[in-house]
Order: sequence, then C-alpha cells, then structure tokens
Amino acid sequence: MNEFIVSARKYRPTTFESVVGQSAITTTLKNAIQNKHMAHAYLFCGPRGVGKTTCARIFAKTINCLNPTANMEPCNECESCMAFNQDRSYNIHELDAASNNSVDDIRSLIDQVRVKPQIGNYSVYIIDEVHMLTTAAFNAFLKTLEEPPQHAVFIMATTEKHKVLPTILSRCQVFTFGRITIADAAKHLEYVAKCEGVTADPEALNIIAQKADGAMRDALSIFDQIVSFSGNEITYEKAIANLNVLDYDYFFKVVDAAIDENSHTCLDIYNDVLEKGFDGQVFLSGLSKHFRDLLVSKDERTVKLIEAGDSTRAKYLEQTQKCEPWFIFDALRTLNDAEINYRSTQNKRLVVELALIGLCNLKAEKKKENDV
Repeated sequence: MNEFIVSARKYRPTTFESVVGQSAITTTLKNAIQNKHMAHAYLFCGPRGVGKTTCARIFAKTINCLNPTANMEPCNECESCMAFNQDRSYNIHELDAASNNSVDDIRSLIDQVRVKPQIGNYSVYIIDEVHMLTTAAFNAFLKTLEEPPQHAVFIMATTEKHKVLPTILSRCQVFTFGRITIADAAKHLEYVAKCEGVTADPEALNIIAQKADGAMRDALSIFDQIVSFSGNEITYEKAIANLNVLDYDYFFKVVDAAIDENSHTCLDIYNDVLEKGFDGQVFLSGLSKHFRDLLVSKDERTVKLIEAGDSTRAKYLEQTQKCEPWFIFDALRTLNDAEINYRSTQNKRLVVELALIGLCNLKAEKKKENDV
C-alpha cells in the first residue's frame, strides 16, 4: 500500500512562483537576490499557515543554488539543490525556538555560525517561532545578529511580532505576510484537486477556503478531511455537512419570507436550523453577513466583495433586486440589536425569533411611517 502524504506537505511550494498569495514578498526577495542586495537578517511575521517558513526555505535554497534560473528560482539540478531536496544540506539549519529557547541553545547556534558552508555561498539559519526565545537568549543573540560572518544569513519567523524585542527588530528586514485570500486559496485547492484526480464543486472549494480563515495549510488539511469523507467527488452539500456549515439557502429563504411578510415560515426555518445542531449566534451572524452581501450586490462594482462562488453571487444579484436599500439597512440594525442582546439574555431562542418577526414586520412599519 502506498504511503499517504498529506496535501499540506505534498504540495508545499518549492519555488517562489508556487507560493500562494504573497507575490509582493516573493518579488522583493527575488529582486534582492538578483541585485545582490541581501540583508544578513530577516524577520518573516504573519498569521499561521501563510508561507513564512516555506519562503524562508525557498530563499535559503535559492541563494545557495549554483545555477539559478533567469527569474531567480532554484535550478533543482545542482549539488546544493539536490542536497536540499534530499534533506542532507549542511548549508541550511533550522531551529525551533518553541523548544530550543534557552541561552545555551543560542550559544550552540553561535558556535555553528563560525563554520563556513561546504557547498554554496551562505549558511542560512532559520529560527521558527522566534518570539519564544527568552530575554536572555535574545540578548545573547544580539551581537551575532548585528555583525555576523559574511557567509551567515538569519531568517526568523514568528506569528507574534509584538513579542520580539525592538533591538532584534531594528537589526532585521521585516516582511509581513498577509492572510491568503479566499479566491487565492480556492484557486490553489482547485489545482490540488485536479492533481489528485478529485472532482470538486467550486462552491465546495470556496467553503473550504472560508473555513481555513486565511491559512493555506489549514485549507489543505480541510481538503484532505473532506476527501476522506466524500471520496473523489467533493460537492457543496458534502462539504457543508462535513464542516458543519450553514447552507446559504437557509438565508435566501429567510429573506424571501421576510419580503413576503411571512413570519411563520421564518420561524419554521429557524427551528430546522436548531434541529440540525446549529447555534443561534451562528445563525444571526450568518444572516447579518447575508444582508451585508445583499447590500454590496446593489452595485456591480462591489459584487466582487462577496466571498462566494459565481453561482451564489448570481443568487445574491437576483435577490437584491427584490430588496429596497432601506429594507436592508433596517434589517441589519434589527439583527445587530439581536446579536447584542443574544449574549446577555437567558432565553436566547426568543431573541432570535423576535428578530425574525421584526424582519417580517419591516415593510408594514415602513408603510405606517409613510401614511403618517
């Protein structure tokens, strides 16, 4: 039986070009290599799963490549690249500061720094979760970080930049990695699905990307989970069932019922949501987001702000034609008040039901105002 490799490892980028959603940073790094304007210390900061350590490894591999390509990518054929690919490179050293955060660990690293690389031009030291170093360890590291040997390059990665000492920050070039956008994550998941022979509904991939909350590694882990659940065909229905996500259709039905001033239908829909095990807070939050998406659908220039697939966007464009702007604004106010009250009340179901009845009465209240 073939050994299974999780997608987050199997499809980990090996070139700058394949890094997802960080083009500004990868372009800057490639230009620095091409123009020989490299710093001796870098700090990569940002949320988890966005490519900090991956970019550090690619950068380390590229600056030691004996025959880099014209666009500053590693050749994957020279001895240095081969050694890196086979995990036997002595040029690249990784230290996990979460478990090696003492002064002695840093002193051991400083002793290593003096040794020149055997192949290539640089010894690269990648220190992950650098914010976990103790203050004493940071202080022991300062002098070496400020005046390292010419062959040494330090790349530090952290999810909590504010915990890194200012004296360390002042000695580094700082690169801030952003969250992966839903569109970029979904596009990469589509590529992975194609490589794995998996048929995937675009709406399902979009849900996975939303659930990952900007972390590409999390998106790939969720993808593997759903493939295990549904086999080689991922549908929207299977994705929301596995991830316990509320279907968009519930919100479309609620809005249609509110437009028709049909309160009993709204209450039936909410009862169905509760029976499926969803929390009232999740329902309120999702309905508020739905009305927000209806609002941005009013203008074709802002439709792109809806984080959904093309077919769902088409539904928003269709439904928003039925809603007057005042109706959407009043609905958002009603739901916002309900979310505030939900946290403090004992009878949480009643708060949601009153909000739904309020949505169904919005048109009647507006008519009364106009008649006065």
